[in-house]
Amino acid sequence: MLTAVETEIIIKLVLAAVFGMLVGLERELHKKPAGMRTHAFVCMGAALFTILSYSFAGSGVDTSRIAAGVVTGIGFLGAGVVFQAKNHIRGITTAAELWVLAAIGVALGTGMYYAATVSTVIVLFILWPAKFLESKVKTRNSRS
Repeated sequence: MLTAVETEIIIKLVLAAVFGMLVGLERELHKKPAGMRTHAFVCMGAALFTILSYSFAGSGVDTSRIAAGVVTGIGFLGAGVVFQAKNHIRGITTAAELWVLAAIGVALGTGMYYAATVSTVIVLFILWPAKFLESKVKTRNSRS
């Protein structure tokens, strides 16, 4: 039988994987550099590092240092998906959303389910309906 703490850890990790996969689905559908699995791993990894940092809390460890390390590590991962093609840079949106997904993972790791859920919904809105609006604006501007 699982304890309440173990059950909560499982919930946090599963939610992180699901939220990451939902956001990664849009990237996957548009054949972007990082897809569903990468996004799930980023969100889940951030959640797991956060969970682990809290398990060390009683031993005088500064738990905020783990979150800071997650942010730094994601910066390197994000830099890996950004590249220059022809006369423009590609992958900036993917890098930015990986960064936000790491924050969502940290939120889940600390038990901030509401903040993580709302943030995921906002990210999905930015990626889907807002992209449609952005393309309309670009089309309109190109006619001018």
